[in-house]
Amino acid sequence: MFMGQVFILEETTKCPITLMGSRAGICWGSDISNQEKNYKRGLDCISSGHGRVMEYVNLEMALDGYSARVIREWYTHIGGSPTRLQASTRYVDYQHFSYVIPPAVAQNEKARVRYEEMMQEISKTCAYLEQDCGIAREDAAMLLPLGMTTRIVDKRNLRSLVDMSRQRMCSRAYHEYRRLFEDISEALVKYSDEWAYLVERYLMPKCESLGYCPETRSCGRKPKKQAE
Repeated sequence: MFMGQVFILEETTKCPITLMGSRAGICWGSDISNQEKNYKRGLDCISSGHGRVMEYVNLEMALDGYSARVIREWYTHIGGSPTRLQASTRYVDYQHFSYVIPPAVAQNEKARVRYEEMMQEISKTCAYLEQDCGIAREDAAMLLPLGMTTRIVDKRNLRSLVDMSRQRMCSRAYHEYRRLFEDISEALVKYSDEWAYLVERYLMPKCESLGYCPETRSCGRKPKKQAE
C-alpha cells in the first residue's frame, strides 16, 4: 500500500505561540521585545479563545502520495486564507501512476488482486491512447480514478487547521483523511516544540473539544449531548 508523506516547508512559522503573543502585544501596547513574555501572552490568547491571533500563524506543507479523492475533500476547507497547487493531469505523466488501496480491499486477497488488475489496465489504456492513438495527455487522463495518488502544496493558517481537525479527526471521517491528519500532526510535532504543544492541545475531533458528541450517528467515543 502506497503511504503518503507530509513535508513541512521552511516558510512555516517556527514559533507560532510566540508570534501570536507578539501580534497581540502590538495591539495591547505591550513590550514585544521580550520573547518569553510574547510566548506567555500567546498562550493566554489561545487558552482564552481569542482565535483570531491564530490566523497570523503560517503553515505551508507539501502533501505527497495521498489519493485524489482525499485531496478533493481537503479542498472543501477554504476558510481564512488557505490556498494550494496540485499536480496537473494535463502535463504530468500518469501512464504509470501510483495509487491508494483502501484497507478493506488490501485485507481481502481476491478484492486486492482485482483492484490492482483494474489499475494496471487503466495505466495501459492511458499509454495506448497517448502513444498509439495520438490522444492528448489531458484527454487520456480522463480515465484516471480518484484512487490515484497526487501531490499538492498547501498554505493555510493555524485557525483553519484547528477548525479542520474538529471534523476530520472524527472517527466518522474518511479513513484516509484521518491518517492524513495523523501524518500532519506527526510532522508538526517534529518541526518545533511550540508546534508540538499546539498539536497536543488543539488538534482534536470536535467531541474532545466539546466534551460530548454532536453527531446524529455517534461512534460512542463521547456521550451524546443531553436534550435540553
